[in-house]
Amino acid sequence: MPPTAHPPIKDAAATWARIAALSFGGPAGQIAVMHRILVEERRWIDEDRFLHALNFCMLLPGPEAQQLATYIGWLMHGVRGALIAGVLFILPGVAAIMALSLIYVTLGDVGIVAGIFFGLKAAVLAIVVQAVIRLAGRALKGPALRLIAGAAFVALFALDAPFPLVIAMAALAGALMGGSMPPADARPLPAQDAGAARRAAGWALVLWLAPVAALVMLPPGSVFTDIATFFSRLAVLSFGGAYAVLAWVGQEAVGRYGWLEPTQMLDGLGMAETTPGPLIMVLQFVGFMAAHGAGHAHPLLAAVLGGLLATWVTFAPCFAFIFIGAPFMEGMRRSARLSAALRAVTAAVVGVILNLALWFAIHLIWSQTIPWQAGPIRVDAPVMASLDPVAALLCAATLFVALRLRPGMATLLGGAALAGIALQMAGLT
Repeated sequence: MPPTAHPPIKDAAATWARIAALSFGGPAGQIAVMHRILVEERRWIDEDRFLHALNFCMLLPGPEAQQLATYIGWLMHGVRGALIAGVLFILPGVAAIMALSLIYVTLGDVGIVAGIFFGLKAAVLAIVVQAVIRLAGRALKGPALRLIAGAAFVALFALDAPFPLVIAMAALAGALMGGSMPPADARPLPAQDAGAARRAAGWALVLWLAPVAALVMLPPGSVFTDIATFFSRLAVLSFGGAYAVLAWVGQEAVGRYGWLEPTQMLDGLGMAETTPGPLIMVLQFVGFMAAHGAGHAHPLLAAVLGGLLATWVTFAPCFAFIFIGAPFMEGMRRSARLSAALRAVTAAVVGVILNLALWFAIHLIWSQTIPWQAGPIRVDAPVMASLDPVAALLCAATLFVALRLRPGMATLLGGAALAGIALQMAGLT
C-alpha cells in the first residue's frame, strides 16, 4: 500500500515519543522499531525511502538510529520535524543514564547495586560477542573484506594504532578496490526545505562549536575542556556504530585521560544497554565520571555538568550532519567509490568490535594486566594469577545462554543482573 499523507506534527511528535520509549536493544532494535511503526503501522514513509534514508545515515559519523529518526522527521515536517524526532529520540536515555550515574557514584558500593553491575558486565560481554558474529556474517563477503577486518583487529589490539587511522585506511582501501563497481540506483530527492536545512545546519554548527571554543579559551586544561574537545573529535570520527567507537573511548578515556577504570566502562555500557535511546549514551556516563573524579568542590554538580556536556557535543553535530547532507543524499549514493569505501569500513568495524570484545573479556575476567612488547607489537597481557573464577564462570554461562538459547535483550540483561545479585549475596564477588 502507498504511504499515507504526512501526519499533523502533533501526531508525529506523539509517535516519536512512543518510538523513543521503545528504543531498547541498540541500533538494530531501534531501527526495527522505527520500521515497524513508521512503515508498517502508520505508513508515513515507504520501504524504499526508509532504506534510502538508512543508507545515508550509515555514511555519517555518529549514532545511525538517532540520525535516521532526525532525517525521517525532516522528510515529513522539515527542520521542525527533524528537531522533534531527533531530540525526543535521546531524551529518555539522557534522563535514565543521568539517574543511574547518580545512583552508581552514591550507592555503587551497596551490595545489591554492586551485584547488579557485576552481572551486567557479563551480559555486556555476551552482547558484544553477538554483535561481532552478526556483523561478520553480513559484512565479510569475500577474502578482501575478511582481510580488512583482520588487519583492523591486529592494528588495534597488537599495534596500538589510533582508531581514526584504522577507519580512514579501510575507507581508502575500499575506495581503491571498488571504483569499477556499478553505481547504486537512486531516485531524485525532493528539494523542499533544502534552504531551511542549510540554515539549520549553520545554527547547529554554531551551537555545537561555540561552547567548545569558549571552554578552550576560558578554562584551558580543565576537565570540561578535555570533555568538550575529546567528544567533539569523537563525534566527527565515530564511524561504525557505538561498539566500534567504544574501542577508541577505551583507549583514550581509560588509558590516556584516566577518567575511569575498564570495569567502570563495562558498568556504563550495561547502563546504556538497559535504557532506551542510542547505545552511544554511554558517553554521558564517561563524561559524568570524568568530571566527578576531577577534584571539584561539588563533585556531583560537576559530574552532572560533565555528563550533559558530553551529551551535547556528541549529539549537536548529528543534527548538523543531517541538515548538511540530506539535500544531497541521492547524489552521494550514486558514487560507486563511496559505496565501496562504506563496505570496507563496515568490514573494518568487525575487527574493531572483536578488539573491544577481547579488551572487555581481559579486564573483566582478570583483575590485573601487564604491558608486553616485542618490536612494534604491544599488548596488555592478563596476569594469570589474577584470574577471577566467578567472573569467568558467569561470563561463560552468559555467553552460552546468549549464543545457544538466544533470549531477548531484556531477558539476558535481567537474568545476568539477578545472577550478579545472587553471587553478591552469597559472598562470592
